[in-house]
Amino acid sequence: MSTAAARHQRLHAELRSRICLLDYPPGTRLSETALADEFGTSRTPLRRVLARLEDEGLVESRHGVGTLVTDVDLARMEQVYGLRLHLAELVGHLDPAPVTAEVLAGIADHVARGTALVASPDARSFAQLNMDYHGFGLSLTDNLPLRATAERLYFLTARIWLQSIPRMDLASECAIFLSEMQDTAAALATGDTEAAAAIRRTHIAMSVTRMAR
Repeated sequence: MSTAAARHQRLHAELRSRICLLDYPPGTRLSETALADEFGTSRTPLRRVLARLEDEGLVESRHGVGTLVTDVDLARMEQVYGLRLHLAELVGHLDPAPVTAEVLAGIADHVARGTALVASPDARSFAQLNMDYHGFGLSLTDNLPLRATAERLYFLTARIWLQSIPRMDLASECAIFLSEMQDTAAALATGDTEAAAAIRRTHIAMSVTRMAR
């Protein structure tokens, strides 16, 4: 990967993370000048990143206003979650990656972070761990189109949980998340990526049900 491409990826990942962690809540205007100054880049590569985020549905460009962070379209998200459920299951069927020592170390690290989160529940830390765990889950398949599609849909829905947490039981959510990761660790310890994918699908479905209450 070239230096310019790597810079694009880093900047895109950072801005996407800020949007999904609500550092930039819906309606926030993203100043090209301020961001270019912050990241020490010209406005041209920044515009490419903003165009990519717009294509992903996370920002929108309005004439005379600028680039604004979008709000979550809950009606549309029902369909997105429905597709995410099927894609989560496909991770265990389409080109499953071998369960290596590195994979086992990765799930162990996530379980350790989940254990710490249960001891000290925090909404932002939960959201960050969930984001990282999603990336780990996608590493369980070598099917690149599946990874790309699942990643795009995940980040469309990632903000919903943080917006819902004021009416949810944070401590309970942290405990449920830890249980999911522990069950996944047990499945991967036997090399069963299909079971790991089924666990992910089940927990996505249960999470949607809890958020809808």
